[in-house]
Amino acid sequence: MATTNGNRKILDLKRWEMVTPAPTATVAAACVISSRCYCQQQLYLVSSTVAYLYNPLEDGWVQLPSPALAGTFGAGTCGVGTSVGPSGTATAGTTSTLTTNLTLARDLAGYNIHITAGPNAGLTLPIVRNTVGANAVITVATQATAFTTASVYRLLTPRFFVLNAGTLAGGSFRYYDFALNTWTSLAITGLPATWGTDGRLMSTSSWMGSAYLPFASGTATSATATTLVNSAKTWTASQWVNSQVRIVSGTGAGQIRTITANDATSVTVATWTTTPDATSVYSIEGNDDNIYAMGNAAVALYKYSISGNTTTTLAPIAARAAAPGAGASGHWVWGATDSAWTAENAILNGRRLYSFRAGGSAVLDYYDIAANTWVSGVTYSPATETFTTGTKWIYAGNFLYIQKEATGRWFRHDFVTSGMDGWGTMLYPQGAALLGDTAFDVSYVDGATTISYDYMILNTSAIMLRQMVI
Repeated sequence: MATTNGNRKILDLKRWEMVTPAPTATVAAACVISSRCYCQQQLYLVSSTVAYLYNPLEDGWVQLPSPALAGTFGAGTCGVGTSVGPSGTATAGTTSTLTTNLTLARDLAGYNIHITAGPNAGLTLPIVRNTVGANAVITVATQATAFTTASVYRLLTPRFFVLNAGTLAGGSFRYYDFALNTWTSLAITGLPATWGTDGRLMSTSSWMGSAYLPFASGTATSATATTLVNSAKTWTASQWVNSQVRIVSGTGAGQIRTITANDATSVTVATWTTTPDATSVYSIEGNDDNIYAMGNAAVALYKYSISGNTTTTLAPIAARAAAPGAGASGHWVWGATDSAWTAENAILNGRRLYSFRAGGSAVLDYYDIAANTWVSGVTYSPATETFTTGTKWIYAGNFLYIQKEATGRWFRHDFVTSGMDGWGTMLYPQGAALLGDTAFDVSYVDGATTISYDYMILNTSAIMLRQMVI
C-alpha cells in the first residue's frame, strides 16, 4: 500500500522527536556532511582524527577510519558529499556480472553502477549484490549484452570531501570513499595558504537518491566533434555553461562532457570520443566534476575539479560585495518547483549557489554558475533576522530551513517567493553556540510520496532530534 502523508498545517503541529544520539557531543567546527545517494548516509566529523557515519535507515552510528587531517580542526573546517564513487574498467563480465578492478569494502546493494563506455554503455543499473575484496564482482539484472573487459564504469556511491582549517598542507583536503572505506588526500595547490572562518563546500551532483536530476533532456538532431544539436530548442545563450551533458543512449552513449557554451539549439563541449548523431538521447544535469569552496573571511570563490585534482580561483564578472562571516551558509539550489525556476529555456534550477553572509548580518547573496557573476544583497522580506555562530542550515526543494544560533528558533526561507517565515522553535535546551553545521535532511520516498525530515545535533550536545516537514 502506498504511503499517504495526511498531516495538515494548523491541524498538525510540527514536533521534534529524539533519535539515536551522536556518539560524541558537538564541539567547535564539528559538522555533518550529507550524502544524497541511496541510504542517505551522513558523515559526522568531530575532529581531525575522528569521524562517524550515521545510517538513517537503521538510526545508527559507526566509527570510520581516522580522517588523519592535516591542519587545525576549527573555524573554517567544512565538507560536502558527492554522488560519484570509484570508477574503472571491468576485468571480466557476463550478462549479469561485472568484475571490477576495485577492492570493495562493503555491501553496495541498492546503489547503482553507470556504464560509461564499452558494452552496455549508457546504462545505469541498480546493484543487486557484490562481493567484498579485491576484484569485487558486481551483480545486476540480466542484460541482453554481456559486460566485457571493454566495459568502463563508475559507481554512484557516496564520497565525502573535507577541507580542514588552519595552515593548509598535504592531507588538509581529503575525501572518504564509502565503497572503498578509504580516505584519500587531494591537492591543495590553488587554495589559500590558510583556511579559516567560515568555510563552505558545495557540490553540483547529477545523481540524487536513486535517479539522475535532469534540467533538460531530449534527442539530438545532429552533432559535430564538439557540439550536440537539438534544432527544436530555443535555449537562452550561455544558460548551460558549466553544466554537464550526458549521452543516455544511442550513438556515443555513456559519454559525459562539461558544457562550455550554448546557443539556442546547441551546446559546445570538449571533443567527443564518439560523435553523437540523431539517435543520441541526452540529459543536461549538474556537473559531477565540480566542487565550490567559499569562506575564509574573503570574497574569493574557488572551483575544484575532481577529475583534474586542481583548484582555480574564479574571477566573477561582478565580485561578491562582502565576505561571508561566522555561521555563513552555502547551498546549490536545484529543486525549486515553480515554473519560473524549471522553465527549460531560462532555467534557474542548478544555476545558483546561495549564501547568507551571516557574521551577524541578514544579507543574502548568490553566485550565478553559468554567468560567472555574483548578485549581492538579494531582496527578501523580512530581512531582519541576523545569523552568526551556531546557525544551522538545511536546503530542500524550494526552501532553506534555518536554526538561529543556539536559540532553537527556526526559520524557512522561500527561494521562489523571496520570503522568510518563522518555522517554529525547537524547545530542547542547547549549550553554547558553536561554529559548524550539524543539521541535515532525510527523505522517505514511496512512489509519488516524499516525506522529508529535518535532523539536527544540538549545539554542545550529543542529542539529535528530527522533525517531519509538514
